[in-house]
Amino acid sequence: MAKKEDVASSEPQDKILKTNSLRAAVLGANDGIVSVAGIVVGVAGATSSNVAIFTAGIAGLVAGALSMAAGEYVSVSSQRDTERALLEKEKFELENDPEGELQELIGIYKSKGLSKETATLVATELTASDAYAAHIDAELGIDPNDLTNPLQASVASAVSFLIGALIPLLTIILVPVNLRLVATFVSVLIALIITGLASAHFGGAKKVPATIRVVLGGILAMAITYGIGHFIGRSIS
Repeated sequence: MAKKEDVASSEPQDKILKTNSLRAAVLGANDGIVSVAGIVVGVAGATSSNVAIFTAGIAGLVAGALSMAAGEYVSVSSQRDTERALLEKEKFELENDPEGELQELIGIYKSKGLSKETATLVATELTASDAYAAHIDAELGIDPNDLTNPLQASVASAVSFLIGALIPLLTIILVPVNLRLVATFVSVLIALIITGLASAHFGGAKKVPATIRVVLGGILAMAITYGIGHFIGRSIS
């Protein structure tokens, strides 16, 4: 467990949370692209029936979106519970050991580069003004009026998955039969390049290696599911 002195202030924390939310949305869209592309391409390998492909695609789209929403809701709810527990713990510590908490706050500002005298002055003045606000800002980086919202995260995750999933589903349904597999692979390839670049950007990773991994993973998933579908389709026909 990290020491309180190592916790970032609220402004950097807010930026991190926003970046993580954007990255999560991009990854949700990427999951939708790959998951539904694998389903529709796999079914297309077994049959040319638009009804079967569309039905399987819609089922995968709905199931995937609901799964993403439920998973994100549980995850963010746990995060929110943790934030609330940390706030309660900080309130308890301030009530039962105010002097120790003051020294802790002084240590935090010293670790940020202030001299002992300046750190003491800052911590003392902030404590006199609003000790609770000073500590949750400096130690936790949590705004008690802006805690993570499980429902909002759940909806955002489901929507991003749906948007990504629509790309392969609409492509394979709307494009003529003789071109739909190629068109689906191309549309998914382009979409994965975009999500790969976006994910690398928000995650601070190198764009080319990250994008290559995303694209290869998606193409491999489609190739495998198409092969399995084609094999099963020939076996039972």
